[in-house]
Amino acid sequence: MTDASALLTDLYQLTMLQAYFDQGMNETAVFEFFVRKLPEGRNFLLAAGLEQVLEYLETLRFTDEELAWLERCGRFHPRFVASLADLRFTGDVAAMPEGTVFFPSEPILRVTAPLREAQLIETRVINLLQFQTMVAAKAARVRLAATDGLLVDFGLRRAHGAEAGLLSARASYLAGFDGSSNVLAGMRWNIPVLGTMAHSFIQAHADETAAFEHFARSHPKANTLLIDTYDVETAARAVVPLAAKLAADGISVQAVRLDSGNLGEHARRVRAILDAGGLSQVSIFVSGSLDEYVVADLVATGAPINGFGVGTRMNTSADHPYLDCVYKMQEYAGMPRRKRSEGKETWPGRKQVFRQFEASGRMTGDILTVESDAQPGSPLLAPVMRAGRRLGPSPPLAELRQRGRTELARLPQALRQLSSTTAYAVTIAPALQALADAVDRRTRQATE
Repeated sequence: MTDASALLTDLYQLTMLQAYFDQGMNETAVFEFFVRKLPEGRNFLLAAGLEQVLEYLETLRFTDEELAWLERCGRFHPRFVASLADLRFTGDVAAMPEGTVFFPSEPILRVTAPLREAQLIETRVINLLQFQTMVAAKAARVRLAATDGLLVDFGLRRAHGAEAGLLSARASYLAGFDGSSNVLAGMRWNIPVLGTMAHSFIQAHADETAAFEHFARSHPKANTLLIDTYDVETAARAVVPLAAKLAADGISVQAVRLDSGNLGEHARRVRAILDAGGLSQVSIFVSGSLDEYVVADLVATGAPINGFGVGTRMNTSADHPYLDCVYKMQEYAGMPRRKRSEGKETWPGRKQVFRQFEASGRMTGDILTVESDAQPGSPLLAPVMRAGRRLGPSPPLAELRQRGRTELARLPQALRQLSSTTAYAVTIAPALQALADAVDRRTRQATE
């Protein structure tokens, strides 16, 4: 999945690497990835993308073709380019497991590595973690809105490229979706592949009922009939005698799908028609510009809908299509470092997050502190890579999905709402504040 070129990075990573090379700077650096603030309306985020980051780090290298291009492009001198030939990631990584709920300022990934390695990977690390975390957080909100309803990722066709389509299928499944229409995601990660039919299938037939019958006979154990190509109620009435005809041959109609109009009202009318025809077992599945707000409204108004196909607005996180996230240096050559830019200050040093819970298991607050400062609660970051190699096999996606489910269940009730609420408590420990003050004093003395 992450067989991306080492050149899939920003130019300034390479220009900095050459300057470091020229000065002989390559001591150990520590960088952390975190989100500065939540998007408006969001109460939490869900960590995702670590697996792809680890794959990227394990396979990072410059090919001969890439090195030749770097030398030809005229920006870099030959000695520096030659030094990249043996570059591999040899560092350590600590991270929150995928599926972990987290909040602003909390690092979900820490990289400790020689400076040129830790610096070069910045762009791709942000690229991978930001996207899947963003989609997972959106998908988790849809799951909370849908309660126990079936949720299927329908977003591949409008995803921003092939990689985004694949990774959003993965992130949404991790966050609680039940499956995806993305066939490659099914093969690659064993995500259940679910789907229906397109309006073109109906239009290709001269008769709508014949289209339904042909599809059901072709897929006797997995058929969902799309009934809104022409007139919803007429199509629903046609399904009733067709279902009896198919039943005589041992074929059952599993569901009907609505993709347009007032989904709640159409669902009520279709439910009444199906029930009157003895088809109470046939489910109603809906799609079409859905997000957590639309789903929540349909559920709240009691619409008789069994499942939702959610695509564009989830896969692109349409209301908030990016996170204010960064990968920042926190230590170099054994000295804690801190950025103090206005509105973009960072906490220095290697950090840990401790989470506390009430007796019921609900989260009550986090403590952000330096790695060596043990605090009450459960530490969230754990080592996952040492000397460029994983410490063990990655958990299967199904296990990460269960973690996500558990994490959402532990959220305080107020944070499970779709609107903004009181912020979750993330306390800065005295040890971390003292370290920041010491770094500030040292920086001021160095500039006086």
